[in-house]
Amino acid sequence: MFRPLLAVTAALVLVLPATALAGSTGSESSLLGEMNRVRAEHGLGRLSADTHLQRAARAHSKEMIVSNVFAHGAFGSRMLQFNVTGKLAGENLAWGTGSGGTAQAIVASWVARPAHRANLLRQSFSRVGIGDLTGRFQGHSGAHVVTVDFAD
Repeated sequence: MFRPLLAVTAALVLVLPATALAGSTGSESSLLGEMNRVRAEHGLGRLSADTHLQRAARAHSKEMIVSNVFAHGAFGSRMLQFNVTGKLAGENLAWGTGSGGTAQAIVASWVARPAHRANLLRQSFSRVGIGDLTGRFQGHSGAHVVTVDFAD
C-alpha cells in the first residue's frame, strides 16, 4: 500500500550558547546526499553532519514513532537539550511509505513547499542532523519517519 508523503516544517531563530554523519544509516546518508545535490544545483555549499543535531533529530523521530504523533513538539527546548549551538536553527519533518519514503521523494516534496524549501536552501545553514527511523506509524508498517535539523 502506498501512502503519500506528508511533511511539515518549522524554522526558528534561537540564541544558543556558542560552541560525516557518524554511524548514519543508509537512508540517512541518502537524504544527506540528496539534500546536498539539490543545494549544489542552487549554488549553495554542502551541509556537514553535526553530532548534536544528529542526536536531536534521531531522538525526535523516535519520539514521533513511539507517540504516533507527527509534530515538531518543543523544538527550541530540544535544541538546547542536545547542546545545539549557533544563532539560527530550523527543522523539516516528513514521513512516508514505499516510494514516498525515499530520499528523492522526501527532498522533492520539501523543494515543492516554500517553508521546507527555505530551510533546505537557506544559505546560512551549514550543519545538519538527520534522523530517519523506520517503524509502524499512523497505522502503516515500514514507515520512514524523518527529522532533519539544520543550524548555521
